[in-house]
Amino acid sequence: MSTVVEAKNVTKIFKRHTKKYFSIKSAFIDFLKHGRPEKEVVKALDNISFDVISGSTLGIIGRNGAGKSTLLKIISGIIKPTYGSIKVKGSLVPLLELGTGFHPELTGRENIIISGLILGLSKKEIYKKIDEIIEFAELKEVIDEPVRTYSSGMYSRLAFSTAFSINPDIVILDEILSVGDIAFMKKSKERVKEFKRKNKTILFVSHDLNSIKEMCDEAILIDSGRLIQRGEVNKVIDLCSSIVV
Repeated sequence: MSTVVEAKNVTKIFKRHTKKYFSIKSAFIDFLKHGRPEKEVVKALDNISFDVISGSTLGIIGRNGAGKSTLLKIISGIIKPTYGSIKVKGSLVPLLELGTGFHPELTGRENIIISGLILGLSKKEIYKKIDEIIEFAELKEVIDEPVRTYSSGMYSRLAFSTAFSINPDIVILDEILSVGDIAFMKKSKERVKEFKRKNKTILFVSHDLNSIKEMCDEAILIDSGRLIQRGEVNKVIDLCSSIVV
């Protein structure tokens, strides 16, 4: 099996203003008096290295603010690392923030078509799959309505159904299985397991540690932007529990 995701010494630094302004006017007056405001340096990720083998499911766990979502955005190409590198081999679909990539003024149907085209499908392939996508998402009644009118659960179902019908090599799931009713959650987990059986690669972030145990072959624990441990799922979860997720 080959390496399909490789992170080397990934570091991400953000800079944010130490002062908060309630209007443009107050910010401008403060600039005239004191010059450029100082910025606080925040290291969201600190020298993280790991790889993912094709066909495996890697759980990524840690408490809120640990750096998990930042790491997923870097792997997805949404943001770039300050230092270090990420290499991804194969087609990748990220399911991160609900509705990421959807145009709010377009209908669910139109967003399915655009998503498919962006991911390299032909119109013929998309139209062949579109009824299946709509049926799985349980959105037949509203599929021709603008997605800005959808609830968060509808966004989630549409994003999930579209991604898995496109059949990418790698999929990134960020809490996506915890949204929706129990029936849809169960159906989504079965689709992920089917994806696993096809030897596809999954990166899975969740605070539901039972789902991590159920779905993942291995896990990594991130805390304060650092990779603390990688290994067998139960051992990593035990360490995570001691940190308090």
